[in-house]
Amino acid sequence: MDKTSTYRIPFILLLSVSLGILSCNQSDHTIKMKGSDTEVNLAVNLAEQFNKIDHSFIISISGGGSGLGITSLLNGQADIANSSRPLTDEEKQMFKNKNIELKSVVFAEDATAFVVNEDNEIDEIDVKTLGKIMDGEISNWKSVSGLDLPVNIYGRQSSSGTHSFIKKKLAIEYSPKAKEMTGNAQILEGIKIDKSGIGYVGAGYISKNAKENKGIKVLKIKVNPNSVAVSPLDSASIKSRNYFFQRPLYQFIPAKSWQKVKPFIDFETKGLGRLIIENSGYYLIN
Repeated sequence: MDKTSTYRIPFILLLSVSLGILSCNQSDHTIKMKGSDTEVNLAVNLAEQFNKIDHSFIISISGGGSGLGITSLLNGQADIANSSRPLTDEEKQMFKNKNIELKSVVFAEDATAFVVNEDNEIDEIDVKTLGKIMDGEISNWKSVSGLDLPVNIYGRQSSSGTHSFIKKKLAIEYSPKAKEMTGNAQILEGIKIDKSGIGYVGAGYISKNAKENKGIKVLKIKVNPNSVAVSPLDSASIKSRNYFFQRPLYQFIPAKSWQKVKPFIDFETKGLGRLIIENSGYYLIN
């Protein structure tokens, strides 16, 4: 799902409810959520199920990247910013300058998966070699997997929290040849038809249905050449914090919107939402 997609969670109004009552209550039950593409599928699933419990809420959801969500909060255009990274010091200062008090919620954890085309012989990779691929030092697969093709990198734009996360974890600057895709789904589709492709996506975007993953392969990651390779799809390893590319998922909420969004936050952190998080391929914090 890309940054141009907006998800509007439907709800049913009984005809007996008067327009006068609706107009009084709608502003208090309309939630705008923007930001992380990694979180957008999960946010939609959570909102759909929440709406079955409380029909009075309208939840509008769009992706576009963590940076976009945070900017939307600064501009008063959102009630919740989904973010796959913490706020930067610069962002904290901008909120302070605008006298916007924020509340932060860590509601789930994500593992970032590196994927290649299924015809690539590689099954696992160590962090150092991966860094050399992503920064362009290794530009052909031959020395890594035997595939004599140039490496094609599928990444995200700079507004993406995942873009920043991977850059920081690998301590690199991305290759200037890296493609900047608008979302996880676009990365997966690109790699399915590109034998020389490699990219990173939220593990929640890897389907549990093997048929839907046809065309891609999820790499196991080794911290160093002699360590055990760990899959981002191994929930036991994630819970043990043994996977190199795992991180918390944030939601930032202006204090003025807190009471409005609190029923939804409680749902995803204390109620049925916890089961939805796990079933959607993400992980619980505790």
